[in-house]
Amino acid sequence: MALALIIALPFLGIFLPVLLERAGRSACALGAGIAPLAALILLLSKRSAVFAGETQVVHVPWLPELGLNLSLRLDGLGFLFALLILGIGLLVILYARYYLAKSDPMGRFFGFFLLFMGAMLGVVLSENLLLMLMFWELTSLSSFLLIGYWNHRADARQGARMALAITGGGGLALLAGILLIGHVVGSFELSTVLDAGDTIRSHSLYPLILILVLLGIFTKSAQFPFHFWLPQAMAAPTPVSAFLHSATMVKAGVFLLARLYPALADSELWFYLVSMTGLATLLLGAVMALFQHDLKGLLAYSTISHLGLITLLFGLDSRLAAVAAIFHIINHATFKASLFMAAGIIDHETGTRDMRRINGMWKYMPHTAALAMVASLAMAGVPLLNGFLSKEMFFAETLDQHLLGSFYWTIPALATLASAFSVAYSLRFIHDVFFNGEPIDLPKYPPHEPARYMKIPVEVLVLLCLLVGMLPAYTVAPLLAAAVAASLNGDVPQYSLAIWHGFNLPLAMSFIALAGGVLIYSLRQWAFRWYAGLPAVDSLEVFERVIGGLVLAARKVTELLDNSSLQRYLALMLISALALVIVALSPLDSFHGPVAMTPLDGVTVLGMAILALTSLLTVLFHRRRLVALMALSVVGLMVALAFARYSAPDLALTQLSVEVVSIILLILTLFFMPDRTPVESSSLRSFRDLLLAGSVGTMVALLAYAVLTRPYESIAGFFLENSLSGGGGTNVVNVILVDFRGFDTLGEISVLAIAGVAIYGMLQGLHLPHSIRDYGGRLWSVDSHPMILDTLARALLPMALLISVFIFLRGHNLPGGGFIAGLITAVALILQYISHGVVWAQQRQPFSYHSVIGAGLLTAGLTGLGSWLFGYPFLTSAFGHFNLPLVGEFELATAMLFDLGVYLVVVGATLIILSNIGHVSQDESSKEVL
Repeated sequence: MALALIIALPFLGIFLPVLLERAGRSACALGAGIAPLAALILLLSKRSAVFAGETQVVHVPWLPELGLNLSLRLDGLGFLFALLILGIGLLVILYARYYLAKSDPMGRFFGFFLLFMGAMLGVVLSENLLLMLMFWELTSLSSFLLIGYWNHRADARQGARMALAITGGGGLALLAGILLIGHVVGSFELSTVLDAGDTIRSHSLYPLILILVLLGIFTKSAQFPFHFWLPQAMAAPTPVSAFLHSATMVKAGVFLLARLYPALADSELWFYLVSMTGLATLLLGAVMALFQHDLKGLLAYSTISHLGLITLLFGLDSRLAAVAAIFHIINHATFKASLFMAAGIIDHETGTRDMRRINGMWKYMPHTAALAMVASLAMAGVPLLNGFLSKEMFFAETLDQHLLGSFYWTIPALATLASAFSVAYSLRFIHDVFFNGEPIDLPKYPPHEPARYMKIPVEVLVLLCLLVGMLPAYTVAPLLAAAVAASLNGDVPQYSLAIWHGFNLPLAMSFIALAGGVLIYSLRQWAFRWYAGLPAVDSLEVFERVIGGLVLAARKVTELLDNSSLQRYLALMLISALALVIVALSPLDSFHGPVAMTPLDGVTVLGMAILALTSLLTVLFHRRRLVALMALSVVGLMVALAFARYSAPDLALTQLSVEVVSIILLILTLFFMPDRTPVESSSLRSFRDLLLAGSVGTMVALLAYAVLTRPYESIAGFFLENSLSGGGGTNVVNVILVDFRGFDTLGEISVLAIAGVAIYGMLQGLHLPHSIRDYGGRLWSVDSHPMILDTLARALLPMALLISVFIFLRGHNLPGGGFIAGLITAVALILQYISHGVVWAQQRQPFSYHSVIGAGLLTAGLTGLGSWLFGYPFLTSAFGHFNLPLVGEFELATAMLFDLGVYLVVVGATLIILSNIGHVSQDESSKEVL
């Protein structure tokens, strides 16, 4: 329960800052911080158990048949990331209080921020991979809202759209990979998946699984070649950037890399895909960072580079490399969050992020400068700071691999080169911003230190950089040990967090990188001239062109297929079905099977003849709409009688009810249409239609003949055997609908409700002209509501409602049920509209059909949720037999409550459609229906 509460608290706190926004900015920020603070306290209460190596798993069945359960997991790795998310998140909330302008809607910002935080907590604390994927996608959606927070700016909208497109596409690949993992392992629970590494790696689907999962990881963590979206995301407010780069979003990818390490690593394919991608990203990000003039752009590319470093470490496929990767995740979170906050302070106080203009800031804001320089040196890997320790471990692991054969030296060489560029861009951050002369044409001059509390988050993070760098064994060691043990699934190697390991090759590589960085920065003028000579490539412009090209191609394909001709669509569909069935039936030697045909009696033959005749009449008189509708109604009646003839009374009742409602609907709509359809088809088209209809009809007849004359097994036997014992009812059809397939029925009534509300929305305010004469030129009767119809309708209403109640109550054991009862009720009520008019009927029905639909969905949904309270899967039904004096034994089943929800939705949706068609013909002056 505690794990669920840790995730739920940010979601529950979303509306608190929105409500407190009018009380002041401080109250709004305080409201935003309450939920994360409570979640952090709750998380820290689990610290002792986590550091002792315990893994807490909470498992609540949700949709077990699909493998989707509400399963949560807290181990060392999840604890580490949850601590980063909540801890840095609280610091960012304090920072944002002073960063956001008065014109910025702070409540909305914090609402989006808490949504993002809750989604990330769901990712790192999920035990079920499908549940994790749901939160994974929610991080993409919430980051889209945060990146595009300043939606009045084009760069914010475009950057948000790019981030969503790239990470969303990766999410689809990850979904496919996870589904394949579930197929191979037989479970989506991490406890099972992590122990099945050998099974996954030995399976033929392993390469495909690995590629799909890595696509999701690489797009999320901005790995080459998907790195280009992250710099464009810098259009977000700086608090978002600080949170996104340090503890969330891009860290979700490397988290999943660490989480699935025991299941997917330890193969050559893993090494080549992960390490080479990480190496390319590390080098590209480091080089690109040096040439950025935008302060946040430099930090964005540095994040790409450091994420590449972490990915490379996981790709080296050694246990010690994974230790170094997790250690660098911690260090990167602290110095990168503080650097972004410092960059935001500089932007906030100067009005620009252009490093060619913000020079000499040491003179104007020395406190901020000192903090930013310490964080920059940590990023560069200077000794006695946390970045140095993890980078030295990184160098050691690049040396301890020989997977490239005689070219093994290229990995440590390129790693050293990338680290030299890391030093160079860190020096540029320090020198160009805080020294290098005087500021040039600042929008805000002179700059000054920010509000005192705005610097506290930066001070806290910089202090952590110092403490971890100088006292690692007393600060980060227990947290790192717990996270490593969880990531490696217990197989933890020996490692040391000592500051000094003597003079060795990794130390030499560190000093070579430091010296090389100083040299590269000293040659920056030449380097910038070289970079200026390269062709300019705007990733956002390229992305927009690609998207525009895809939209144009989609439009052309749509125009090719979609010509707004219903005849064409039906013809293509029928021809495709005809071809598929012909191919499927062609291997048969004979259409006739061993099963004898059912003998026909005279009544059945007569019914078939009437059905065929009325179907033919419908086609022949289709240009006279009312005549065709009458013939069509006979077709529906004969189909209902056929169901009754062949022992399907439930289908017969349903068919009959649907026919009545459909005919009423068509009659009401025909009122606005011409009585006759003009001739539009040529003789050639008519012949084509006749040929296609005859071919398809013959195909259906042959297919039915081939199936019905052959023995076949179906699942009907299961339902017949378990209807009474499992569902408590003898009416198998109803038990299937409200019990065995209740989830399907819930989806169907939801669709019906949506359709009803959508049609209501389309008809709202619509008034169509209608003819005052029939097709023969005769005036319509001035008596809109004939007395006979009026009297008959009043007498039929109570009778129909009683029948509806009777049909509903008997549905679990005899033909009937909520759907049929709902249609009967709807027909009885719509008859009142027809006989008395819209105004009269609505005055006597003081309830809203929207409310009826909502009540039905709520009743059906709560019935399903009720089973959870007793530890059963969603929509599990319960029943029992009871005795009352004078009444005797009777049965009660929870399925009746679900059926009541079906009844209400059917009544509400049907009436909201039919009654509002009456409004379309309503005359504004008379307020009556003609």
